[in-house]
Amino acid sequence: MKIASTITILSLVISGHLAKAQNNSKDTQKVKTVTSGTLDTSKGKMRRARGSFGNFVDKTQTPGYIPHETFDPTFMYEPGQPYRSGSGAPGPMYWQNRADYKIAATLDTNTKSIIGTVEITYTNNSPDELNYLWLQLDQNLFSTSSRGHFKTPIGGGRFGNVEFSGGDSISSVSIVKNGAKGPETTAITDYVITDTRMQIRLKTPMKAKGDKMTIKIAYSFKIPPDGSDRMGMTETQKGRIYEIAQWYPRMCVYDEVEGWNIEPYLGAAEFYLEYGDIDFSVTVPSDMIVAGSGELQNPTEVLTQTEIDRLNKAKASDAKVTIVGVDEIGKPSTHLKSNGNVTWHYKISNTRDASWACSTAFIWDAARINLPTGKKCMSMSFYPIECKDDSSWGRSTEYVKASIEFYSKTYYVFPWPCASNIAGNVHGMEYPGIVFCGWKSKMSQLFFVTTHEFGHNWFPMLVGSNERKYAWMDEGFNTFINIYSGQNFNKGEYNKAQTPDQLIGFAKRDSNVVMTYEDCMPQRDIGMLCYFKPGEALYLLREYVVGHDRFDYAFHSYINRWAFKHPTPKDFFRSMNEGTGEDLNWFWKEWIFKSWQLDQSVSEVKYSAGDTVNGTKGAEITIKNNKQMVMPVIIEVKESNGHTGRVTLPAEIWQALGVWKFHYNSTSTITSVTIDPDKVMPDADRSNNTWPATTN
Repeated sequence: MKIASTITILSLVISGHLAKAQNNSKDTQKVKTVTSGTLDTSKGKMRRARGSFGNFVDKTQTPGYIPHETFDPTFMYEPGQPYRSGSGAPGPMYWQNRADYKIAATLDTNTKSIIGTVEITYTNNSPDELNYLWLQLDQNLFSTSSRGHFKTPIGGGRFGNVEFSGGDSISSVSIVKNGAKGPETTAITDYVITDTRMQIRLKTPMKAKGDKMTIKIAYSFKIPPDGSDRMGMTETQKGRIYEIAQWYPRMCVYDEVEGWNIEPYLGAAEFYLEYGDIDFSVTVPSDMIVAGSGELQNPTEVLTQTEIDRLNKAKASDAKVTIVGVDEIGKPSTHLKSNGNVTWHYKISNTRDASWACSTAFIWDAARINLPTGKKCMSMSFYPIECKDDSSWGRSTEYVKASIEFYSKTYYVFPWPCASNIAGNVHGMEYPGIVFCGWKSKMSQLFFVTTHEFGHNWFPMLVGSNERKYAWMDEGFNTFINIYSGQNFNKGEYNKAQTPDQLIGFAKRDSNVVMTYEDCMPQRDIGMLCYFKPGEALYLLREYVVGHDRFDYAFHSYINRWAFKHPTPKDFFRSMNEGTGEDLNWFWKEWIFKSWQLDQSVSEVKYSAGDTVNGTKGAEITIKNNKQMVMPVIIEVKESNGHTGRVTLPAEIWQALGVWKFHYNSTSTITSVTIDPDKVMPDADRSNNTWPATTN
């Protein structure tokens, strides 16, 4: 989901670090990696170190660094178990429950409300007998008696709503069973609603390992005008846009990690949901267009033949095709009935959620998406006349198409038949196959919010992590993949280089950590801790720690292992460790669990003994790690003869001490030594990153 300052932050992240600095000097020497040896930069050869410990400067530490705190052998030491392997893969006894939904809802435009029924077929695949079920009633957030309401600041807030009084009204709850004469419904009276959750207490427990139960709930709610920036209504020249989400009672997840996951919906933290199939019908006034998750099942009942023909043309076109144009908005020729209501029927399979939007004001265009498997799906956009220009939503379908094709080729094939982008007052929110983006966004701003929200169709819609507890596992992962989506789009049209300075400033002022419930974060920190910092961590891990090949192999393995399943943070860490062949626990600890800062420095340059002409026989360079975070070290050495060389040292040089010395085979006087010459690392104090020869 997009945060209040997401556009700014995503622009920094997605455009940041997109190209490593290149030195085009003919005398620039090839980068070499040094471990505990010395580097002959003139010949590109390694010499073995003199003595196993000959590179240690001394046995003291820098005051701000304790090696065993970072390289902690007890971190994440717990063994795997039959449900989740120590390798990070699902174990041989892994299970998850399933929830299938059949929903029928009606939009009442006079009362601005939804009236609906939902039938939930719940499958208990767990080894446990269930005496009760927990469901989520997300609309209760907008009740004036909700915890989220009381948590909203006096002046209001993005995730609360101080002036609107809403919430779910439950008319009936019943169990549906197949009887001799057809379905039989038995009312349930023993249920309790607590804030945004409902507990159904069963007279007959659900049996373990495959028992099924169908629950039918009749409900209604008033549509909040601004529903925590995840749903709402937008007034436009041609009519109101409805963006509808969190619109039906949903099952809580029951897993082997915590049992029932019953954290209340407070507004900031998002969702954790079971997978299943969703079949939904929405009844709206006949002059409205409805966009929904999945695929429209009854086009001949709601679309004109002209619209059907145009959609068929779009299915074969890489360029956008107009389905309903600017001059056609609201005209009788765009709908089959001149009055009354019509019902739009959608289905989406193997999904954790579904959403929809409708309006009389939509321009509608579409194009084909080409998937790497050879299959096709559709890119669609729905937006009002106010943002029709190519500087705004006129290019939305192009942005959607490019994003889905890139992510499908790079990570995992998009699994649903359509990807729809809806313009409205929701600044940015994701659902399977459909996203809501701000109708006033333009150009790069619209591209980045579009590619961000559709990136969420991979994390967490496809890889189903627990957003309520671990927002960084979808926002941070998504911010990371957005970097490369931005780099890829239209030959880098919106690509801009950037530095990690924002992260440096945050680390200096704030001690909050990534591994924190989003609801427990100050709102000003959500952008950094859920989005930027974990996204930056993955970027640096790929670019500077393990490299593209090993990172990509491990990341793909993680996605494939956990597609349509429920991974935990440890499953991710272990998958990456095993897939890359590295013990990266030091990295996960410092980036995700701690608020440590990085400060590396060049402290001394000494020419080799017997060197009568400084630099001709090489030099010993001393560097320090002054704070608790460690990272690999990139060092650039410049000489008076014009030669420039680079040395890359792995993070393991800091395993024992905070001071490290290495031999550099210079052939003339060294004029400067610089750590992190391209400023890609979040170094808190760059004033000590350079050694000038004049100070020696």
